[in-house]
Amino acid sequence: MGTSISSSSTVVFSVLFSFLVFSISLGTSSSSSRSVDHGEFLQCLSLHSQTNSIPIFHTPKTSNYSTILESSIPNLRFLSTTTPKPHLIITPLQESHVQTAVICSKKHGIQIKVRSGGHDTEGLSYVSDVPFVMVDMFNLREISIDVEDSTAWVQAGATLGEVSYRIAEKSRTLGFPSGICPTIGVGGHFSGGGFGPMLRKYGLAADNVIDARIVDVNGTILDRKSMGEDLFWAIRGGGRSFGVILSWKIRLVPVPPTVTVFKILKTLEQGATALALRWQEVAPKLPQELYIRATFDVVNSTTQKGDKTIQATFHSLFLGGAEDLLIVMKERFPELGLESKDCIEMSWIQSVLYFGGARFPVDGPLDVLLNRTEPKAFYKAKSDYVKEPISKIQLEGIWRKLIEQEEPTLSFIPYGGRMSEISESEIPFPHRDVILYKILYLKYWNEEGVEASEKHINRIRRMYRYMTPYVSKFPRGAYLNYRDIDLGRSENGTATYLQSKAWGSSYFKSNYKRLVQVKSRVDPENFFRNEQSVPSVAYWGKKLGH
Repeated sequence: MGTSISSSSTVVFSVLFSFLVFSISLGTSSSSSRSVDHGEFLQCLSLHSQTNSIPIFHTPKTSNYSTILESSIPNLRFLSTTTPKPHLIITPLQESHVQTAVICSKKHGIQIKVRSGGHDTEGLSYVSDVPFVMVDMFNLREISIDVEDSTAWVQAGATLGEVSYRIAEKSRTLGFPSGICPTIGVGGHFSGGGFGPMLRKYGLAADNVIDARIVDVNGTILDRKSMGEDLFWAIRGGGRSFGVILSWKIRLVPVPPTVTVFKILKTLEQGATALALRWQEVAPKLPQELYIRATFDVVNSTTQKGDKTIQATFHSLFLGGAEDLLIVMKERFPELGLESKDCIEMSWIQSVLYFGGARFPVDGPLDVLLNRTEPKAFYKAKSDYVKEPISKIQLEGIWRKLIEQEEPTLSFIPYGGRMSEISESEIPFPHRDVILYKILYLKYWNEEGVEASEKHINRIRRMYRYMTPYVSKFPRGAYLNYRDIDLGRSENGTATYLQSKAWGSSYFKSNYKRLVQVKSRVDPENFFRNEQSVPSVAYWGKKLGH
């Protein structure tokens, strides 16, 4: 936690020094480090409530405080007794409750965090360096489907599973291009971009957002028309530095009555390296309807007892029937050896269940998608982007390094198709036409304690460093929804423009500058902030006495 600074001269000196040396650990003002007076805050909530309904809030002494807090924390790294907890949890039942929470948090100088699904990989929606209030949006999850117009309004607390379920209730020939984990909240998913198995056909979730409702720093509700195109641009992939998203209007996309999936596993002894080489050439250039992800894991060798090997899993979604898929694969990727017995035909909504994992049986009831509970585990994620194919020798070096570390899992997610057709400046998410594929580094572990976490995190960091020559550079790209605090952080979101550029350029490339301009205009005092937020130049100008 930052220290309070007592005199104005010390403030000026500290800020100037920090600005010049680009230090990440900054002192915080007294307003940002004060504690929450529950009585005063309650009075404020009551005073500013626009209806007779006062926002429901929970303190650490409330009986269900822990249940609510822990319900949407899937990463056990952030469930320790030493993890900072919110002084208040507000659970809005209507939009005006969010307005009131923003107004009172700003009035009392308290940092506000907003959580929809809790899948933030670094816990930034429910952990902070300083005392904070958390607004948990899980009660705001209404979904209104307009089949005739092929659109939907989705409140920020809804999950991807709930969205898919409500679409399927109304139509089996409409879908939406979002992620594969049904328990992810749309508030954060759409804010960071949001990719899934239909990205090569329809782009990201954020590419298909056509309107939104947001609470700004003054507690005013804005839609696309009233917020203006600059702010509307910023919230579709630029993160949560600009306000509190209440709901999104999304464009639903056509899906065929039948889609086809397959999963093929190959070890190194079965030619996985040659297939990985060929996959790099083929996957980004396949028809837009075909998505083939390649995942690489360390497994026990079946040919050499006691040895380890690499197993490649080629996992696919094809927007069409098996017969057409087999024709495409025979022409474009015959090396994989796909046969009719490998193909499973199903509806699009069943494919959502399929990619959701074993907890979501394909032939089971669809209402399992309404289950918001996610199994808890320790995990860490990182990401990269690849612009040029990795050679056979380089792949073999990667396999050796993976076997040496026995972690993490590497997933290669293909781009091309629609992703190559959208300009890098269309929305803040910039990783587009020159990208062959994205790499997700992901590691789960079961051991408890700080030492165990450090051991596994250090291993994934070593693998990430090893990959440096093979991935994008200047900047080295990263995906915002795989938030990675290793890229840099600031205490209480008070980093300067140049400090924030350490992670901002990785997430947003040249769009970072425009995001800062929008932030400086709509939130000049930097109220909406986190450890990797977009900074306000106006805020720093004020601190420097300009």
